[in-house]
Amino acid sequence: MEKTLIILTSILICGCSSNNDIMTISGNVEGLMKGTLYLQAQRDSILVNLDSIYLKGDGDFKLSTDINEPDIFYLYLDKQDGDSLNDIITFFGNRGDIQINTRLSTFDSSFEISGSKNSDLLNEYNSIIRKYNLQNLDLLEIYYNAQIENNQTRIDSINSELENLIRKKYLYTLNFSITNSENEISPYIAVSQIPDANVELLRKLYDTLPKEIKDSKYGRILKEVTID
Repeated sequence: MEKTLIILTSILICGCSSNNDIMTISGNVEGLMKGTLYLQAQRDSILVNLDSIYLKGDGDFKLSTDINEPDIFYLYLDKQDGDSLNDIITFFGNRGDIQINTRLSTFDSSFEISGSKNSDLLNEYNSIIRKYNLQNLDLLEIYYNAQIENNQTRIDSINSELENLIRKKYLYTLNFSITNSENEISPYIAVSQIPDANVELLRKLYDTLPKEIKDSKYGRILKEVTID
């Protein structure tokens, strides 16, 4: 009887531990009548499907996967309409429950997410970077028009503005990473957005990271980037 109790207790403990390593994504795609939703991640530079669900007549979904540490994941919607544009949500996943709600017509731009601090920060970062990118497009249009008009003075001026915009974008990214150094998003932003930045600046960023963030996936990658 005592041995049986010990075995049952061990099973319960193992079960509880394994549940702690599960990420569950649930939510709703408003307006979706039919399609397949995939939970995906990069594994050795290959995009793999971790879980999927076929939806018909209802946009409610629930997906799950094992997870070792916070990382980037993708929610891909195959609407089965031949159009694959704007159908991928990029988010930072972690253990536990994450809620993602969005609309069919604006799948990747109108989504709301809860349960992931890193995803909140990623969305905050992307919203600012999006503004920089729009400014960059506006300047490029002016630059090409100046080339057509052969206006060298204007070309030189726009070149200067473009360089200044790139500098601002780099500084914002670096400051954002330093400000949020207690989260896994910090080294991720650095290695994915400014891996070619000055090594000394990246090394200073790395030095601000707490030990647990240094030991995270992107903390380890950042460390490799900072090695001459």
